[in-house]
Order: sequence, then C-alpha cells, then structure tokens
Amino acid sequence: AIAAYAKEKGVRLIVHNETSGGIQNYERQLDSAFALYQSLGLDAIKSGYVTDLTSEGHSHYSQYMVQHYRRVIEAAARHHIMLDVHEPMHDTGERRTYPNMMSREGARGQEYNAWSGDGGNPPEHETILFFTRLLAGPMDFTPGIFDLLRVRRPEEPRVRTTLAKQLALYVVLYSPMQMAADLPENYERQPAFQFIRDVAVDWDTTRVIDGRIGDYVMVARRERGGRNWFVGAITDEEGRTLDLPLSFLTPGRRYVAEIYADGPKANWVDNPLPVSITKRQVTSATRLRVVLAPGGGQAIRIRPAR
Repeated sequence: AIAAYAKEKGVRLIVHNETSGGIQNYERQLDSAFALYQSLGLDAIKSGYVTDLTSEGHSHYSQYMVQHYRRVIEAAARHHIMLDVHEPMHDTGERRTYPNMMSREGARGQEYNAWSGDGGNPPEHETILFFTRLLAGPMDFTPGIFDLLRVRRPEEPRVRTTLAKQLALYVVLYSPMQMAADLPENYERQPAFQFIRDVAVDWDTTRVIDGRIGDYVMVARRERGGRNWFVGAITDEEGRTLDLPLSFLTPGRRYVAEIYADGPKANWVDNPLPVSITKRQVTSATRLRVVLAPGGGQAIRIRPAR
C-alpha cells in the first residue's frame, strides 16, 4: 500500500535493510525480499551492519564478509536494485563491475556527530576525507544538518561545522546519491535549504581549485549533462580567505553566482548558524574572494545568465 501510494504521488522509496550483523538470517531472505521489492517497483536499498562482529563472529573485513557483500551486490543486480551500504568494507572497485553498487559509508560519517564517545568529528575531518577515503570511491557521508545548536551537555557529541559548511559538503564529498539528513521541520523557513534543492548529485567535470590535507579544500564541479557549476569550499578550525578564479567557466558567457557564505561572526563553536546568501554576475575572468569562518565553508551555484 505504501509503495502504491508513493508511486501515485511520484515519490520513489528507498528501503532500509539493517542487518545488525545477522548475516545468515539476511542471506536466507535475500532473493525473496529483493524479488518482492522489484515487484513493488522499489529499486534502491540502504543497508546497514551496525555491529563490531557479526553473529557468526566475523569482522567486517573477514573473507566471510567480503563474500557476503559480493552475494548481496549480485542479488541486487539480478533484481535491478541499487545499493547504498553502511558499515561496509572500504571501496575496492566493485562498482566498476557492478554499477548498482552506488555508494557506501566506509569512514566516519555524519552519524558520529550524534553519538561518538569522543565528541564527534573534529573540524578538520572532512578536509582529510577528501584526500583519503574519497579517493577510493563515493562516500555516503549524509551532509545537510541544520540543527547545529541543540541543547546538550558540554561532554556530549555535536556537529562541529557551520551551516554553510554543511551545504559545501554536498559538493566536496562526492556521492551520486545524496540525502537531506536532518529532520524535515529543521528545513522549514530556512532560505539556505534552496541550495540542497538545487545542488546536483552527479558530475561530468571536476576541478580541484586549492587544498591542503587536514586544512582546507576548494573544488568546482559541473553537473552531469548540464551547464550549472557548483563550488564547495571548507576549512578546519581556522578561518581562511581563499582566491577562487572562475577560469573553468566557458569564455564569453555570462553567469550568475548564487553564494551561500558564512555569515557575520560565524564560527563552529558557538555561532554556527549565520548564512549570508548573495547573487552576483560573473564570467570566466572573475575571481571571487571566498571567506571561510572557523570550521566553516562556502557553497556556490553558478548558472548561465538568462
């Protein structure tokens, strides 16, 4: 009934399969469950393996689990189902043979900011991921948290970024399937949510403009099959000012840059929410001054001028 209602409304559902490490139980149901999903038009699964050891005593990186992950990929392929895997082994290139292996976690994602005993990911975390984990393939980091100032005790974990940096992560950390990871009510009446509506999820061109591992990253990407460019810039706990040449744009054409920047006095510690949203005309000869707050970021959509 839910699948039929979603189809009626033009909504595509993603199924969540949390195994909790019960591998034999999951494998007994693979083909029958995937056949059911296919019959209902459900063509995407987000799977999970939240456990240190499986119920059979195997680690995530054991030969037993390597074989299991492959069986799941192959079963999903038979039923034309895409996979987004959490708590997996690291990407080793399977997606080149099985393109339905769309994305995966495989490093400390956003969820660590909710419960990790060490307080969550430090401000430099994502500037490291870009040069390390992301070299292996797409990562389902789940960016887009807007509720950054929930009332918590000082020792509890929290998101250590500004809101503008959460937007920039959609561009910096590549995944061909993205998620608006916060509660729907936290996006209501938030002008910055427009960037999440607009940002592409796959790209045909990437230009790494500047970066230093553990310090900052600035990358430009052109949407796949389109003419819009997106820029993401992020920094660690230090505020920075970067120079952004727009020489990757087509010469002779005019564009509009929609800029989502850290607002006045923004910082990740106690003032992460201010976002300044501006527009300006640009060309391939333009150079933008990108100002990043401590723990901050900047997200830019560049579209052809009408």
